Order: sequence, then C-alpha cells, then structure tokens
Amino acid sequence: MQPKDATTNEGFKGFTNHACPFLPCHEGVRGEFNCLFCYCPLIAYECPGPYEVFTDKNGVTRKDCSACTLPHNGYRGAWNFIQKWLEKPVVWNGEPQTRYYKQKYKPQKSRSNAKE
Repeated sequence: MQPKDATTNEGFKGFTNHACPFLPCHEGVRGEFNCLFCYCPLIAYECPGPYEVFTDKNGVTRKDCSACTLPHNGYRGAWNFIQKWLEKPVVWNGEPQTRYYKQKYKPQKSRSNAKE
C-alpha cells in the first residue's frame, strides 16, 4: 500500500452511497455527491460553510449546518475543503458565523468561441 501522497488512486477522497435512502440529503451539490463526510468533521469548529445558530431545549447553543453543501461537492473538492480547514482548526465558540466561504468563479467557456 502506498502513502496517500504517493498514489494516483484518489478513491480515499470520497464515494457516493447510491443505496442511502436520504440521498441527496442536500440540494445544490456540484459534481459527484461525496458521502465521505456524511457527518461533517467541522461541526465543532469554526468554518466558512453556511450555518445557523440555535439553542436546543437544554439551553445548549448548536450549529445547524443543513444548508451547507461544501463537504459534499465532489470527491476532490470536498476532500480538499475539509483538509484545509482541519490544518488549523479553531474550536467554535457558539457565536453566529463570521467567516464565509467565497467560491472561486470559474467562467464557462462560450460555445460560440469553441473551435470547430
């Protein structure tokens, strides 16, 4: 077995569980739906994904990340996103979100400009 940084096989970066009765659990996912992070490892940390803050019936402040698709956006994209934010994790302090994810804009190539 090769170390992750020496292999060209990226199967460890994700999978799609087509048998899951909840698939798709999030709308708006770009690319192949990644189920590897079904439960996001960033739930206890500050992160740029869209989340709401609520207080549960026991008075505990919690994050509602149900609107976030970042851990599910493709195998490579989701893997890179989670790895980036786990490099220097900051424990979530219970406050509303202050850091937002800015998607990089990738312009679509116009079909009229394509070579024929």
